[in-house]
Parts: sequence; C-alpha cells; structure tokens
Amino acid sequence: MIKVRRKYDRIFKERAVELSKNRKNLSELARELGISAAQLYKWRKESEEFGSGSFPGNGNMKQTPEQERISFLEKKLKDSELELEILKKAIGI
Repeated sequence: MIKVRRKYDRIFKERAVELSKNRKNLSELARELGISAAQLYKWRKESEEFGSGSFPGNGNMKQTPEQERISFLEKKLKDSELELEILKKAIGI
C-alpha cells in the first residue's frame, strides 16, 4: 500500500500549534485536524525551539541561534578579508 505524503503550509502548522496551546487533549485536536498526535507534538517542539524561524518551507534551512551566529561570523570574516586585500593594494599604489 502506498502512503501519500501530505504537505502542510506554514499557516496551518502555526494555527495548529496555537490551538494546541489552548487545548488540554492534544490527541483529540490532532484527530480534528486530520494529523497524528506525534506530528502535532513535533510541530510544538519545533515552534518552541526555533520561534519565528520555525516552518521555513522547502529549501530553506532553519538555524539554531548558534548556527546563525556562525553564519554571521563567517560573513564578517569574509568582509574583513576583502577589506584587508583592498588596503594592501592601496598601500602598494
């Protein structure tokens, strides 16, 4: 039997997480939404961990604060190396 993988958009996931915060019985909510309870728990955990960066969509990576800092520092290092190269050329003139 072939299972069809369903894709849910960001708005649906965010609303499901909001509803789950107001409800006590998450299994019942999951049944009403047509998803598994495990999926709802996973979305809640992702929302808590990444905040507004959760559910980025296809091709976009969600990053933890540490990963964002590493990306920022790598960009800053690249810019500094470029500046240094420009200054070296200016001294040579």
